[in-house]
Amino acid sequence: MPAACLPDHRTCEQARLSRDARFDGLFFTAVSSTGIYCRPVCPAPPAKAGNVTYYAAAAAAEAAGFRPCLRCRPELAPGAGTWRRGDEVLARALKLIDTGLLAEQPLSALAGRLAVGERQLRRLFAQRLGTSPIGVHGTRRLLFAKQLLTETGLPITEVALAAGFGSLRRFNTVFKDSYRMAPRELRKRELHQSAGDTLVLRLGYRPPYDFSAMLDFLRGRALPGVEHVDATSYARVVGPAASPGWLRVSAWPGGEHALRLQLRNIAASGLLAVVQRLRRMFDLDADPRAIADALNDDPRLRPLLGKRPGLRIPSGWDGFEIAIRAVIGQQVSVAAARTLTARLARAFGEPLAGPLHSDLHTHLFPTPQALAEADLAAIGLTRARAATLRTVARAVLEGRVDFDPGTALDTFVERWTALPGIGPWTAHYLALRGLGHPDAFPAEDLVLQRALANDGTRLRAGQLRQHAQAWRPWRGYAVLHLWKDAMPAASSPSPTASREALP
Repeated sequence: MPAACLPDHRTCEQARLSRDARFDGLFFTAVSSTGIYCRPVCPAPPAKAGNVTYYAAAAAAEAAGFRPCLRCRPELAPGAGTWRRGDEVLARALKLIDTGLLAEQPLSALAGRLAVGERQLRRLFAQRLGTSPIGVHGTRRLLFAKQLLTETGLPITEVALAAGFGSLRRFNTVFKDSYRMAPRELRKRELHQSAGDTLVLRLGYRPPYDFSAMLDFLRGRALPGVEHVDATSYARVVGPAASPGWLRVSAWPGGEHALRLQLRNIAASGLLAVVQRLRRMFDLDADPRAIADALNDDPRLRPLLGKRPGLRIPSGWDGFEIAIRAVIGQQVSVAAARTLTARLARAFGEPLAGPLHSDLHTHLFPTPQALAEADLAAIGLTRARAATLRTVARAVLEGRVDFDPGTALDTFVERWTALPGIGPWTAHYLALRGLGHPDAFPAEDLVLQRALANDGTRLRAGQLRQHAQAWRPWRGYAVLHLWKDAMPAASSPSPTASREALP
């Protein structure tokens, strides 16, 4: 069994026996006497060590003939957090698989997006995860189907569609062959949480997780009419405007290491994409232990990590939306940028025509088509800033820039800085919040330059980059810690003062 992505055997054993949630998703425990594989947090009595084999991925355990545990539910485990030194290609490959690339394209297309050979890609997966890219894709869609069968009342036909199966017969066959039960048998065993036409799903994470800090960040930038952030949740509308959908993310009650996702009017075929977007947006697959190990050696960061061990990178729902916000926010305060962006969204966003129309949710964020030739002077933007926004919109439409998760950081920055009006700071900010890239580092940021020095002086961008080399590949988390430390304490609204009712 390849052990490259596994903690050492002793650590796996200790984590399994203590049910250490910090290792959830970093490995899986397969028990030969039962034929079942589990998360390290499984509440079942621990199996004898001689019957246990450890796997780096659920797909590897399934390839070895094990089926997922019905108690700990491996489909709820967070991702393996493979952004470690030497794992960038693997991490990008897994992100592309998460987008469903292998559902419609061959393995050669995935290899081409990563600029590696197909044989090299197979070898990388075998060495690091003990399975193949196709195996990861297949396990991913089966586990998502298992979650939908367990937690929702969706018809099995829609579950099959949501999991990427074009045929119900094919779905039933694959599910039964893999899990030794038909989909309908699993549904009989479980009680789902969803009610009415609102679906409820668990989004698991690896603790610690500072959800309050995440909401604080998003609240200060929330766009009226498009999204709403109160003291306990984040909510927004998603297109199309003629039949809008709605989602809300809050903490799962009872202290479970998961967020609660409520969905309404989302097509079954789009459910997995929505879940993956939100996992990236709320940084649910981060590995806080690996991040702390890399950053703790820095005396400036050590106390910040101790103060906020669960700080995550707050990404955004849509890359283009983040790009527009970033350009508007160049050289202005967060509050001023939010005001201008809200004007732009109201002026050029499509009004909602569906049943979710309300005072809180009234329109969608503008599309690239809407802004490519728009007259932006009326909302108070400078001529140069308006020109940059139109340039960005055209570049996205023409495919010169994008938010492809398979793009290497240096390539992403190079493409974006080729656009007039986009400098290194903006490009790295887009990588941080548009891609959720853990190593994005806007060294030109004045707050960072002052915050690292922490003595009233300011480092130059080159000095800051040189100092930050030791933080790789987690520089993005250092950025969030330094930004947070430089901000005055935010006063959160009362949980009862602005609680949002379900639409």
